[in-house]
Amino acid sequence: MRRQRKAKIVATLGPASSTQEMIQALFEAGADIFRFNFSHGTHADHQERYRIVREVEQTVGRPIAILADLQGPKLRIGQFVDGKVTLVAGQEFTLDRDSTAGNSDRVCLPHPELFEVIAAGQSLLLDDGKLRLQVQDSDGQKIRTRVVNGGALSDRKGVNVPDAVLPIPALTEKDKRDLAFALDLGVDWVALSFVQRPEDVLEAKALIGDRAWVLSKLEKPAALDQLDAIVQVSDAIMVARGDLGVELPPERVPGVQKRILRVCRQQGKPVVIATQMLESMITMPVPTRAEASDVASAIYDGSDAVMLSAESASGAYPLEAVEMMNRIIAEVEQDPLYRNLLDAQHETPLPNQSDAICSALRDVTRIIGAKATVTYTSSGHTSLRAARERPIAPIVSITPKLATARRLAMVWGVHSTISDQVHNESEMVKAACETVVKEGFAVAGDQIAITAGMPFGQPGSTNLLRLAEIWPNK
Repeated sequence: MRRQRKAKIVATLGPASSTQEMIQALFEAGADIFRFNFSHGTHADHQERYRIVREVEQTVGRPIAILADLQGPKLRIGQFVDGKVTLVAGQEFTLDRDSTAGNSDRVCLPHPELFEVIAAGQSLLLDDGKLRLQVQDSDGQKIRTRVVNGGALSDRKGVNVPDAVLPIPALTEKDKRDLAFALDLGVDWVALSFVQRPEDVLEAKALIGDRAWVLSKLEKPAALDQLDAIVQVSDAIMVARGDLGVELPPERVPGVQKRILRVCRQQGKPVVIATQMLESMITMPVPTRAEASDVASAIYDGSDAVMLSAESASGAYPLEAVEMMNRIIAEVEQDPLYRNLLDAQHETPLPNQSDAICSALRDVTRIIGAKATVTYTSSGHTSLRAARERPIAPIVSITPKLATARRLAMVWGVHSTISDQVHNESEMVKAACETVVKEGFAVAGDQIAITAGMPFGQPGSTNLLRLAEIWPNK
């Protein structure tokens, strides 16, 4: 089974999408990566979904990526005596370290580390930004604020602090337990929430090692101050527009999204656009036209993948949401403007062997009209660098490692396949020709371009470019 598109779809699994029939239907409709959201569900829930995905993978004969999305350090207020209060613009309201139930004058903020970094003039956003408080002062025990935007506020609502770098680890104790469990399961990607600095990513990578690739979720304005460094140490990036859209003014989010995309393209790192992409399809069988345009814009901008959250996890129309996203991507990629935009966004290759070869590969496939770009890879590096160039021909990635094939399911234009290790150039050409014919990319008489690293199996050594013609019965 091959996709007739290059951008990928991430679908979140949940109560609406936990049966084998539904998960297989979602894959066949277009889902390439399944996201397990560790903010919800039990380990037993995730274990059963993992088992089903791997059974579907065997049934369809295609590598499928699994993304474990860790909750991260979500900040929340405490509880109220009556479960709910109403705050009025102009009134004073205090957040303190007293664990007793709150009222309309105060509530507990059970995060002592915040009291030392909050300063007068900063803003606190409550309940996904619906309420805004301006800090008057903080003495280490109490944060006195004035309500700017009021409204109803109930127990355990979230707190966002857009104006400060918070002295909290990116991995909570819950995250560490979830991470160990996810790695033991065998997930392919780990999504790290609320990344603020490159050290957050390096801490996670030290725990993960080579057992999975790390996707950094950009949700805090502070991350933008070190964007290049964060992208450099990450394996992929997610533009998580939920919390990012709370902490930044809404009018800034589209520009920030494009900036992140540009940096990721420069460094050759996959990027996923997420949150509210087809939000209305949680309850409706069709999206709004604005949502369809949002997905299309992300594809025109060169995103590697777009993501469904509640639409596929808990919505009434999970299958229809994946089908709709698949159709939108396919429609965009058939538009001649799409290719023009990709070419206009093309980044200058870095001055190294891998980029020189993959840049030449991009030109060669266009000049000779190659039906496929074949990349031999052990670590995934060759396929990633080829994808950075956004060649016209599909990228057929051949690897002897199942883990690598699964991870590359996230990457633009890559059709992952698994093959025995090759030992010389003639074996490589033979296997490449057989694979592109078997996978439906080429027939006798077609030409393909092949790239690999010599010696075979040595990560990051892309240094070979070879052209080949498909011969009958070859």
